[in-house]
Amino acid sequence: MTDRDLQVVIGALLHDIGKVIYRDGTDGRTHSESGYDFLKNEIKIKDMEILNCVRFHHGRALSGARIDDNSLAYVVYIADNIASSVDRREKMEEWKGFELHTPLQPVFNLLNKNNGKAYYSPSHINVEKDINYPTDEKKCFTKEQYRNIAYNLSDNLKGIELSVEYVNSLLEVMEANLSFVPSSTSAAEVPDISLFDHLKLTAAIANAIVKYLDLEKNISFKEACLKNEKAFMEKNAFLIASLDISGIQKFIYTIQSKNALRTLRARSFYLEITMEHIIDELLIELGLSRCNLLYAGGGHCYLILPNTDECRNIFEKYLEETNKWFLENFQTDLYIAGGFSACSAFNLKNHPHGSYEQIFRNVSKSISNRKMNRYNAKTIRMLNSQIHDDYTRECSVCKRVAHTDQDGLCSTCNALQKFSAKVLYSDFYTVEYGEMESGLPLPGGYSLIVDTEDSLKKRMQNDPNYVRTYSKNKSFTGKHVATKLWIGNYTTKATFEEFAESSKGIQRVGILRADVDNLGHAFVSGFKNTENNDKYMTISRTATLSRQLSLFFKLHINKILQNPSFSFEGKPKDHRNITIVYSGGDDVFVVGAWNEIIEFAIDLRDGFEKFSEGTLSLSAGIGLYDDTYPISVSAIEVEDMVDYSKDLPNKNAVTLLEDGCFHDKISDGTYKWNEFKEKVIGEKLTEITMYLVSVENQHGNALLYRILELVRKQDEPINFARFVYTLTRLEPEKNGDKTDGEQKEMFRRFSKNMLQWINNEIDRRELKTAIELYVYLHRGEEEN
Repeated sequence: MTDRDLQVVIGALLHDIGKVIYRDGTDGRTHSESGYDFLKNEIKIKDMEILNCVRFHHGRALSGARIDDNSLAYVVYIADNIASSVDRREKMEEWKGFELHTPLQPVFNLLNKNNGKAYYSPSHINVEKDINYPTDEKKCFTKEQYRNIAYNLSDNLKGIELSVEYVNSLLEVMEANLSFVPSSTSAAEVPDISLFDHLKLTAAIANAIVKYLDLEKNISFKEACLKNEKAFMEKNAFLIASLDISGIQKFIYTIQSKNALRTLRARSFYLEITMEHIIDELLIELGLSRCNLLYAGGGHCYLILPNTDECRNIFEKYLEETNKWFLENFQTDLYIAGGFSACSAFNLKNHPHGSYEQIFRNVSKSISNRKMNRYNAKTIRMLNSQIHDDYTRECSVCKRVAHTDQDGLCSTCNALQKFSAKVLYSDFYTVEYGEMESGLPLPGGYSLIVDTEDSLKKRMQNDPNYVRTYSKNKSFTGKHVATKLWIGNYTTKATFEEFAESSKGIQRVGILRADVDNLGHAFVSGFKNTENNDKYMTISRTATLSRQLSLFFKLHINKILQNPSFSFEGKPKDHRNITIVYSGGDDVFVVGAWNEIIEFAIDLRDGFEKFSEGTLSLSAGIGLYDDTYPISVSAIEVEDMVDYSKDLPNKNAVTLLEDGCFHDKISDGTYKWNEFKEKVIGEKLTEITMYLVSVENQHGNALLYRILELVRKQDEPINFARFVYTLTRLEPEKNGDKTDGEQKEMFRRFSKNMLQWINNEIDRRELKTAIELYVYLHRGEEEN
């Protein structure tokens, strides 16, 4: 990153900081002047290029400014307009038509043709706080709240050096303080883009513009960005690029039975850090910052880059080198595909109509082509001609032929085994240059090691091989800090055996896999709406949507687990016996006590519906297994259940306790979430439980097993008579007690419902699942 790159990124990240000052009511000047004065006199910034980006980022002030024709203020001006998707030269908060203290609205208000009116409460990101769910209540910001934000920004910014090494720290500060502050308060606009998202995107676009315009000779920034603004908007100055790692599933689930759960989490986390490292290294090669990262999760990312030959060449070369590293370390198990599509500023605002969707289609097509043609002829010949020396053998875990230790592990699997003991409880993960005996290998000749806060401070001061640090779920500003990673890291047990033992009834481990339905469509076309002429199909909303989803699945999921809501017993719990294996951009994999996995699945779905205002849905699969069952097999089986859920019309479903029957290609264990929660559990399981608990289930579960068998075989007419007969045997024995009448009435209602349910196909299927749940929940230890 050059000095000019640094100046334009910082100038863009700070260009609207004056809005916070203006909105607290203590400064009556324009927010451009307020921000300029705040940074110059309060923060003591002396760099006039940065200050001018803040002071002159609106057209009216810029056209009369006495600044150099190549001032970066011109670039920030046009980047601001592109990021906000409107021409804002005539729109400033200090004029009429603005509601200065309006709260931020969720981007979900507009997603998938929603017409929501929800709001976030004025707040800031805090891992200790409850989730800031959208509500119908409009709680406006107060002047005091804006003063507190201004104070926090002042305090944070004074501790940050405005240098390349601290750019990501600046990004952290802006995210922490401005994520729930609306960028625009215009009464004519929807205030659903936070000031942080706007500033970050403006910085990304500005940096890309500088690199693009540096190639144009004999043209000034003033001429390109102000005088000929419309002409620039039509140029394909940008690349929307994407990276996608293949082979993740195979890599994660290739584990030994020893410390299986811990190793599973370590391998998952290692791949996540590897992806973050790849992103950072690529951005450094391109002379860009993490501002240019639009989305990352699940081994996938999107970036906004300058459309230059140099950028394309660096992108292609880096992919080639990374795949060479993957081959050397993991053979063909892992592969990273990349693709990009050139676009203009107008395209990013969906002009001409349909061009925004086409950008992402082009990127997707490019990546698909790469995956279909992974290796060239030279690489294939090399793979087929490899000769291993006499001292190599197949690793007992990854099956790669390499030098192995006495336990049959290659160096990487051995390092992962050691890393697994630390991954859950460490706060800092450091990248070092060179091979480290205690570290995990990373692309480019780097190693990943674990640090404490004390060891990190020493390393940053004295270690010449120190590169950067990733912090987990907490802001940590400092030199070369890459980013704070939101990580779903909730855990309570260490082994599958412990989860099975902590479960209620039958001792089984539960596995939940879930992902968001139609997420690709939401990113590309979710804001498409002919009623508003697709005006909200913008890159700013795509970026905001992706960040919100990352927050939910990487951060808020921890809070949902910490504060259980739903339970079979209807009683509150203080924690969940569950461990998150992986929770990324839209994908969840958790393991735990089987009954709590089902309860948590309902909590997760309810929370996500509330968070997304019902504009997005989840589909899930839940498997119940003995603690010795191979995780690699169960993971595949549960993934198949997710697919069964997605086969249901409109998806939004869960599959569990299936027995192989299908109804119109739909698995017998597949239910819409509301059906499962309200009909299977709320109605049928509740009725069975209330009756059998009241009579102390005098016959045990044997008769229920018989009823279950008959429910499954109702296609045979004789089985209805058998069902009735077996049902009568559940009538409580007479004992002359005064409660006989009450129990008889309860049996009458119970048997009436059972007979009604058995005669309806939908009710019968629900009844089957409800009986299975009751038996599992009340199965004694002698039956395990």
